Amino acid sequence: MKEVMYLAPVERPSMDADQIETLCADLGPHAAEDVICRAMEELAQRLCALQEMAVHGPREDLHKGLRALSAIADQIGMVGLSDVARDVINCLELGDVVAEAATLARLARIGERSLTAMWDHNDLLG
Repeated sequence: MKEVMYLAPVERPSMDADQIETLCADLGPHAAEDVICRAMEELAQRLCALQEMAVHGPREDLHKGLRALSAIADQIGMVGLSDVARDVINCLELGDVVAEAATLARLARIGERSLTAMWDHNDLLG
């Protein structure tokens, strides 16, 4: 009998620290922290909603939600999360359901890791 190998991919979030510094310089540290926290909350909600939309929702809503997630992630320097959201959009546009499922799973992993990394970084700001 052959052995089954389980893969457990680990995603490393890609963050743009310059974007966070720009927010702090433009808004001040307290306002920047508020913006980042609100954006993180919005991203967490959207990640959950996107997983549900992928299964039950209209494809147009999924596409729109991914574009919004990418834009929010870019605003607070979550480059990796934004890139993966765009990868899912590409899969949707190509109609590749296998790649779509794989990149949606990757989006969930990188989303969780990115939010955790940003939370840890945000603790350093406050």
